Amino acid sequence: MGGFFGIASKRQCNYDLYYGVDYHSHLGTRRGGMVMYDRELGFQRQIHNIENSPFRTKFEKDVDEMRGNLGIACISDFEPQPLLIRSHLGNFAICTVGRINNQESLVELILNKNHHFLELSGGNINPTELVASIINEKNTIAEGIEYAQKMVNGSMSILVMTSECIYAARDFYGRLPVLIGQNDDGYSVSMESFAYQKAGFEDFRDLGPGEIVRITPEGVEQMKAPEGKLRICAFLWTYYGYPNSHYEGSTVETMRYKSGEIMADYDKVEGIAQDIDFVAGVPDSGTPNAIGYANRSGKPFARPFIKYTPTWARSFMPTSQKQRNLVANKKQIPIKVLIENKKLLFIDDSIVRGTQLRETVDFLYNNGAKEVHIRSACPPIMYGCKYHNFSRSRNEMELIGRRIVMDLEGEKGMNYLDQYSDHSTDRGKAFVEAIEKQMGFSSLRFQSLWGVTSSIGLDPECLCTYCWTGKE
Repeated sequence: MGGFFGIASKRQCNYDLYYGVDYHSHLGTRRGGMVMYDRELGFQRQIHNIENSPFRTKFEKDVDEMRGNLGIACISDFEPQPLLIRSHLGNFAICTVGRINNQESLVELILNKNHHFLELSGGNINPTELVASIINEKNTIAEGIEYAQKMVNGSMSILVMTSECIYAARDFYGRLPVLIGQNDDGYSVSMESFAYQKAGFEDFRDLGPGEIVRITPEGVEQMKAPEGKLRICAFLWTYYGYPNSHYEGSTVETMRYKSGEIMADYDKVEGIAQDIDFVAGVPDSGTPNAIGYANRSGKPFARPFIKYTPTWARSFMPTSQKQRNLVANKKQIPIKVLIENKKLLFIDDSIVRGTQLRETVDFLYNNGAKEVHIRSACPPIMYGCKYHNFSRSRNEMELIGRRIVMDLEGEKGMNYLDQYSDHSTDRGKAFVEAIEKQMGFSSLRFQSLWGVTSSIGLDPECLCTYCWTGKE
């Protein structure tokens, strides 16, 4: 997916920019970039591959050499950015986070006007360069950003930095957060609130869907009021949002506690998994759900295995699923006294493909577990996201939910995905039982859609739940 960070300050801000974007490293795995502007040095930019080395390590020398009171930076899963652009609008730097579903038609539109693009390896075109080209179709940067937001099918949040200011824009439906921080020296813009708080900024405000602002050290000027209907991604709270962050006033960590409490209430009503020895979370994002579950149920919380992270890369970094699974397995260090002859209930943030979770369950049984009950902190994922690239899955049949439905009912079952997602229906019960059998779970339950939205605490109409419901 990706994340960005920017600062407009009355003082040198190279280190604040460096650490601020580094706090978005959980959102991307392949490219990192920083660009700053200084009156004497002009634009200074560095981009590095961060697949095998953390952002901080790759940029620790660069940050010492950069100067300026304006800067933007990003972490990206795919394209190198920020880009430096020279056009009739002047010189500017740009970075984006989002997904363009109609990229081919937009590229053709621009090429038909005798413009050109630089080709990336594999014959692809950098989406950020495409967005810059669309912006350049208009007479001002603000007009160009608005035009780009409306032309993109998908979602697109944008940072543009000139020699005078930073323009920040949130995608048209606000599917991802864009937040502004403030301190005595200026303003910051971020996708994670804790990233600017660690740099001494306080919450100023969230941008609304489709909103565009102009940020200088002296203030934040609205260039375009919010326009789209808010549909922020609910999966932010469930999975890829960082525990310290808040979006639209709802904090990730406390949401996960509430979600765990709701799952505990479900199990009590159904009378299942009541004699377990320990409640645990599949680390890391499943852990707060497990704490909430344990506190509500009265069952003790424990950590039957620990992830060893000092030298192992994140498990989703390698390209192949086999290699990702190997890394995940190598990171899991068991505490046998908490596993042998124990009935365990583990909560995972989600079950996407199921491969890694199956290996975790096998790992627990191989270390002597008596029972392994699994709870998913969100409903079954039945649809690939159309709005940003948080998942590597491009083929929806990679999703375990789809595979199970095909096993049970073939193509016909695709007409009843809503029933399969509801374990109170006959199809839903068969769905859960099939996964339990295939994965070796002692029992399985998914969080309900109501449980997710209630835990977040926002109006459900303001949340995007497409990956679970297929409804936009």
